[in-house]
Amino acid sequence: MQLCLFEDGGASALRPLSYFRPVYELRCGMLSLRERALVALRPRSVALHARGYLRPVFREEHPRSDPAQLAPGRLVAVNGRAVVTPSLAAALRGAKGEVCFMRGDEPVGAVMDGDRAAHFAACLGTDEVLPEMFEGLPRIEVDTELIRYPWDLVYANETALRADFAMLRRGGRRKAGRSRVHRAAVLVHRRNIVVGPEADIGPGAVIDAETGPVILGRGARILPNAVVEGPCFIGDGSIIKAGAQIYGNTSIGPSCKVGGEVEHVIFHSHANKQHDGFLGHSYVSPWVNLGAGTTSSNLKNTYGSVRVQIDGVQVDSGRMFVGLLAGDHAKTGINVTLNTGTVIGPAANIFGTAMAPKNVPPFSWGSGGDLSTYDVDKALAVAETVMRRRGIVPTAAYQALFRAIYAMTDHDRSHFRA
Repeated sequence: MQLCLFEDGGASALRPLSYFRPVYELRCGMLSLRERALVALRPRSVALHARGYLRPVFREEHPRSDPAQLAPGRLVAVNGRAVVTPSLAAALRGAKGEVCFMRGDEPVGAVMDGDRAAHFAACLGTDEVLPEMFEGLPRIEVDTELIRYPWDLVYANETALRADFAMLRRGGRRKAGRSRVHRAAVLVHRRNIVVGPEADIGPGAVIDAETGPVILGRGARILPNAVVEGPCFIGDGSIIKAGAQIYGNTSIGPSCKVGGEVEHVIFHSHANKQHDGFLGHSYVSPWVNLGAGTTSSNLKNTYGSVRVQIDGVQVDSGRMFVGLLAGDHAKTGINVTLNTGTVIGPAANIFGTAMAPKNVPPFSWGSGGDLSTYDVDKALAVAETVMRRRGIVPTAAYQALFRAIYAMTDHDRSHFRA
């Protein structure tokens, strides 16, 4: 199978999470949407379409996935916002002729051949794949989850985690290093727990998998007296701080440090919330640091539906619980208080004890509603320092991406100069 994952016009509704990455790089469960598609479809080759300003960095990371390398012939195209399930994968693999699988009026995936496949491949130099590219194909409705807004990832997380655990069980346990479980640790419902190689569970820690599976990646550490409740994933090299309370439906990607009280949260990777403070029904992008005591509400006092500002538009989430949506390199100081459905743009830096605005524009600096523009050179210098501390040196392409996002979000900060 020759597979192409593509971005469409829905990428902007996934901001602030999608500024620094294609939509299929967003995490749900223990995998990104891209990784989930690859596991389910097992393609022979993969082409990854991305918005133009992302391509230089993404081609560095995936040099063999350029759509220009697509070969003539049969092509399976999948929307990067799709949570690919085994049933969708079977339908795509088993399609006899050309067909487009739909969720409502949005394409989820398509099988194309001949001239249509060649025309589709030729159009992948654009920023988004348009629905018109699938016109004329027979259509079949599917119930596959198609991520529209950031909170959809959070609410799809439980199902994804359970599916990932089942996948690991089918594949068997393959260890290339011993884990350490202290004799004073408590593992509840042990058969629902996967402890990766070189993982470490300290004394007094409780891993409770009675309500769902718990998966610990390679080198994950659970420090003494922490409580982890399933379903939950703790990624490679991540640390759960002493006394932390990690409740169910939480995914913590690789190289994170998490403490305090966390419930129904996705930490993408390389993010820190090391100290006390509550965070619920949230998505935290890479290189975010939440200062000591930072707390986010995830429920309105009225118990009503949470409204969230997405890409300049107020959106009714239809959900009672929505917490923080934080873009890459965002920072909060100690004791920052965040309202229900707060959006913090990439490289924003907020501090002080006054309630932060519900929408903090990218590259903002300040306390409460008193915000100004965060100089891009200073923001980039901090980002480089943070990344180098984790052994990652930002390339020239990444630095150019950082500056490009600053320029493309200038209008979001225009009222600062009024």
